[in-house]
Amino acid sequence: MNFFPDDTSSLYIDGELRPGSGGTYPVSNPATGKEIGLAANGTPEDADLAVAAARRAFDDQAEGAWSQDPAMRARLLRALHSELTARIEEIRELTIAEVGTSYTMTTGAQMQDPIDGLLYWADLAENFTYSEDKGEAELMGIRSRHEVRREGAGVVAAITPWNFPHQINFAKVGAALAAGCTVVLKPAPDTPWTGALLGPAAQAAGFPSGVLNIVTSESNDPGERLVEHPDVDVVSFTGSSATGRKIMASAAPTLKKVFLELGGKSAAIVLDDADLAAACMMTAITCTLHAGQGCVFTTRLVVPRQKLDEAIAVTSDVMAGIVPGDPHDPATMCGPIINQRQLDRVSGYVDLARSEGATIEFGGEPFPSPTGGGYWYTPTLISGLDEHSRVAQEEIFGPVLAILPHDGDDDAVRIANDNPYGLSGAVWGTDPERLERAIRGMRTGTLSINGGQYFGQDMPFGGVKQSGIGREMGEAGFEEFLEYKSIGYGT
Repeated sequence: MNFFPDDTSSLYIDGELRPGSGGTYPVSNPATGKEIGLAANGTPEDADLAVAAARRAFDDQAEGAWSQDPAMRARLLRALHSELTARIEEIRELTIAEVGTSYTMTTGAQMQDPIDGLLYWADLAENFTYSEDKGEAELMGIRSRHEVRREGAGVVAAITPWNFPHQINFAKVGAALAAGCTVVLKPAPDTPWTGALLGPAAQAAGFPSGVLNIVTSESNDPGERLVEHPDVDVVSFTGSSATGRKIMASAAPTLKKVFLELGGKSAAIVLDDADLAAACMMTAITCTLHAGQGCVFTTRLVVPRQKLDEAIAVTSDVMAGIVPGDPHDPATMCGPIINQRQLDRVSGYVDLARSEGATIEFGGEPFPSPTGGGYWYTPTLISGLDEHSRVAQEEIFGPVLAILPHDGDDDAVRIANDNPYGLSGAVWGTDPERLERAIRGMRTGTLSINGGQYFGQDMPFGGVKQSGIGREMGEAGFEEFLEYKSIGYGT
């Protein structure tokens, strides 16, 4: 079976590959700007069919049914992993072409790690304690034996973005399936193939009909239908905060459970006892990975005022060595922007910084294409911003870093927190007590200390404030797709 591109131009509904009701639409390579194939153009009516199939599959409560059989779920998740691993090089090529990510990143968070994460979800499905005997208790003279069960929450709508599609698709789909839910996956319009490839893989792995359904589309209309649909029990969405607010409003009439992983404008704060060169280097690299298209990337570098000039010089030198290049080159870490619309957004923010009197210390312009087309931007460092300016406060989603001065540890934490987001962050320093005060003070869902890695399959991921609600990955992410059932047995 070849995933690229024949089987990725179909929807997957009720166990069958089928055409989209809206025909097909073109998929483009962001590194070249050229059309590379077609994807199925699903419609709200296709979303309705997918929900109906997922509903039937979940409502089957017979012994051995999907929601009732953790061992089967674990076995089939492992089979899905085997199917995908057998075609890993095809999937890698598909991912580089569609997402514009670098070859090197596909060996980690952009592909390999999420696929291998299916084994984590399989183990959790098999080993999780779904029922716990709480013993006996008496209330108003009635003695009861108490039991607490955990059960799949129902039909899940997983709506995912284009920047790290494998990572986010598998974090949602893997956890929800492991928990006994059934799923309708709606990938982003720009990256349909990375979602669609799960259809033929699930079919080959032997998944029961209706357990996993995939609706690709050139528009967000099917996703909007899923959010409003009365037979959808859980909406799991990753994307912008603006869209997250719309989803909460649309889901409110049916009182769905909503998980939101939204934007970020994360700060890396550098204390005055830190290794300044290491902090600046790591922040510059992080900010420009995948052309800065990551919600967790630290895009504000907050340094001691007395070391500002040194930090600008070091960071500029690092950025000068980060050259956007062909994603197929293993040396490339900064690739293209996903599309023209996003490139215009990045350019617009940099132009806004200029108009407000900020200094472009490095970059600040589109990058000459190394492939003869596509959407490219030079890694960019901006100083002289007011900390409350739009460029210092809003998520840009490009390789743009704002550098800001602070006047001591407390001021650095204040600047980091003085933002509507709270997804990620970093602290650099050497004194353990000062580091601990900064850790306690920063309002963020994830935090790196001196370059430490907080991201992993077993680590809960998510934000606070306008960066979202709930957690993805880890046991906490699994439990997002479970509901409690408390039972009393009369004695």
